[in-house]
Amino acid sequence: MFTAFLSIHPAFTIAPVSRRTFGSFVEHMGRCVYTGIFEPEHPTADADGFRQDVLALTRELGVSLVRYPGGNFVSGYRWEDGIGPVVDRPVRRDLAWRSLETNRVGIDEFMRWAGKAGVEVMYAVNLGTRGLPEALDVQEYLNQPDRTRLAELRAANGSPNPYGVTMFCLGNEMDGPWQTGHKTAHEYGRLAAETAQAMRDAEPDLELVVCGSSDSGMPTFAAWESEVLALTYDQVDYISAHAYYDPAKVDADSFLASAVDMDRFVDKVVATADSVGARLKHTKRINISFDEWNVWYQTDFGAARRAEDRTGWPIAPRVIEDRYNVTDAVVVGGLLISLLRHSDRVTVACQAQLVNVIAPIMTEPGGPAWRQTIFHPFAITSRLAKGEVLRVEIDAPTYETTRYGEASLVDAVATHDPEDGELVFFAVNRSRSESADLRVPLTGFAPGLRVAESWTLADDDPAAVNTADQPDRVVPRPTAQVSVTDGVLHAVLPPVSWTAIRLSV
Repeated sequence: MFTAFLSIHPAFTIAPVSRRTFGSFVEHMGRCVYTGIFEPEHPTADADGFRQDVLALTRELGVSLVRYPGGNFVSGYRWEDGIGPVVDRPVRRDLAWRSLETNRVGIDEFMRWAGKAGVEVMYAVNLGTRGLPEALDVQEYLNQPDRTRLAELRAANGSPNPYGVTMFCLGNEMDGPWQTGHKTAHEYGRLAAETAQAMRDAEPDLELVVCGSSDSGMPTFAAWESEVLALTYDQVDYISAHAYYDPAKVDADSFLASAVDMDRFVDKVVATADSVGARLKHTKRINISFDEWNVWYQTDFGAARRAEDRTGWPIAPRVIEDRYNVTDAVVVGGLLISLLRHSDRVTVACQAQLVNVIAPIMTEPGGPAWRQTIFHPFAITSRLAKGEVLRVEIDAPTYETTRYGEASLVDAVATHDPEDGELVFFAVNRSRSESADLRVPLTGFAPGLRVAESWTLADDDPAAVNTADQPDRVVPRPTAQVSVTDGVLHAVLPPVSWTAIRLSV
């Protein structure tokens, strides 16, 4: 066992916890929508065809915001196909995932689902195969109260009241050559600026997200952000960031340190955005919408796509339905720590995706829904994190990784609610062989703090997964050794583990 010390103080804050940090993502891809959130034939389906077991798990997950309808899908999407009588809706090819889109679920259905789930919607407009007029049209359909053709059409389709969507993404991953309608930074920046300005002319208080790089490994990373922001700085509020971590591309020790890469990614995007702001002599600060992030076994997916029959056009095929293990859950917990640690600039984040497609929730058509291992750190972090994110200084042994260099064996973040005095720690132990003796002096906090609850996700088999037959094979359990003695928090963190500790008076 090794010892790790955390130093914190209630006066040393980073930023308030943003509820939008706990966002998710629903794309018309694979089985995320069809047999995911929507399955009219399912025993739990409500009158609108939505699986109530999935709705219940979505609420339990603590999702605050959902990005929709893509993703790569949005760059070929015609939003008008998904409104009006279902029998009149066309079936279209989706070039992004080479499947057929039936359009049984469109704007009106999804907005009803979002209302039932209690989530805010961040709507992505198509700037791949479409542009400014179509973006204005969908904005009008969503938000115009009355008296216009599209507002009246929405009312005729069963929704007389506007949906009031306040956050829009201006396209998706437009730097990627795989994207339908891929553009250069200048081409995209001009289109995004014009679209953003027109949308603001209609609704000045919108929050708009411009596309950043698809990941930090893109050859145009940072140069793309710089040129796009130079063209859009006045019109937008956020720049997007996307990152996926593939266990098959790195060794186990590097994979466990994935949050080190996320930290650096955020710092580089912030530096680039601030450089553009300084160059433009702007007082406004651009924040980050980290609207795609997760563990993703991309190597396996790439091999499967190369081997599959490219002549078929299936409907809602099984696509990237990764089964997550204990190590994946610990990494997801670590990525949430990174996002909270950057709450001063990352105020929106969306784990991709919600159901079936690299998702915390899995379903079987006509059958059960269950929680994957990665469900648990997200749900507990969403439930417990509140108040202010505190600065945490970590004094722990380090280890060398082949991909990310030196990393601390323990990573952690803390939140403090000054109203009720609650103090919450989220911590990971990246060691694959040793437990960590965590010690945190509580100087400066309310006297009498005691452990109110503490959960640890770990297992003797770090490759253990949850399945339909064993949905609770991996679950968080009460931390075996945790206490507050003489004003010091003590906790033992098992190898390859994620832990949440809530202290209250």
